[in-house]
Amino acid sequence: SYGGASAGYAAPSYGQSYGGSSYGAPPVQDAGYGSSYGAYGGADSYQQREDDSKGPKSAKKSIAVQALNQNVLLWAGFFTASLFVYFMLSGGDFSFLMTYGAMARMFGFGILNLKTFKSQRATGVSIKTLQLYCLVFFFRLTSIIRHEGYLPYDKSGDWLYHFIEVMSLIFTATALWACMVPYKHTYQADLDRFGELHVPPGFGAVYLAGPIMLVAILVHPNLNADFLSDTAWTYAMYLESAALIPQLFMFQKQSSGVVELLTAHFVAALGFGRVMEFFFWIYSYHELANSAGSRLPGYLALFAQFVQLVLMLDFFWYYYLAVKNATPLVLPSHTGM
Repeated sequence: SYGGASAGYAAPSYGQSYGGSSYGAPPVQDAGYGSSYGAYGGADSYQQREDDSKGPKSAKKSIAVQALNQNVLLWAGFFTASLFVYFMLSGGDFSFLMTYGAMARMFGFGILNLKTFKSQRATGVSIKTLQLYCLVFFFRLTSIIRHEGYLPYDKSGDWLYHFIEVMSLIFTATALWACMVPYKHTYQADLDRFGELHVPPGFGAVYLAGPIMLVAILVHPNLNADFLSDTAWTYAMYLESAALIPQLFMFQKQSSGVVELLTAHFVAALGFGRVMEFFFWIYSYHELANSAGSRLPGYLALFAQFVQLVLMLDFFWYYYLAVKNATPLVLPSHTGM
């Protein structure tokens, strides 16, 4: 059976101010607007398109149509692949939702690599979130490669789920390398400051990774009947529920509030994957019992995933508006935090 648990971490101050903010699109300068608005291009490409058009209004309309087309193509490709996997590589069991969630994560990190290498910029990306996701995929793989207790029931659990998790780890590590090595000069360290209190710069993620590890050691299911394997899988489940917090915090710190389109797709894909998994665990949490028969790990799994989705509510809403209207994604900003 497929199981997991969830960390009892406390939501940081980010969630409080983020969720209660009102939407207000700030005035956008030409350069920043172009870099954020074009799904693949930057400020220079936007300016060139504007110069070649009949006027600013027709240029804006043309860019909006192009951005909308790119949105449709990205997600249409993902959903097409999803149908192929469901009918050809899955047994159609309800547990396929776990594989589907994993596919969405892989899709999200694929988009992030596309954004980073095509634009040759690491702007708007949180290294701390990438560090945490590297841990998530690494610890999950150490469990599912050795044991079968947390794999989907259907045939996607035979090899496909492993392949997806391996590719997700590769995509995440590649994106992290790109942000730290070739495009380090474009990384916005001044905005990616979650948890940087009494720790060296760039190590703020330890405030999430450390306590969550302790919770995983203390509260975990027993489907593999192996302490290390059960704890590793549970830690991955717990940590994934908190891994996006530094990225959302970074969005909030941006003075303009404008999120690059592909970065928004990346976060939306991770959120979509979490929604799929949440649906699965609503009906399967009772399987996550510990050695004493307690269902506490299952309850924690639901709680942690619910908290993550609540923290992302504002993002989902503004993402929906941006895709619907083919406009930049503009989030409320709180630079005073």
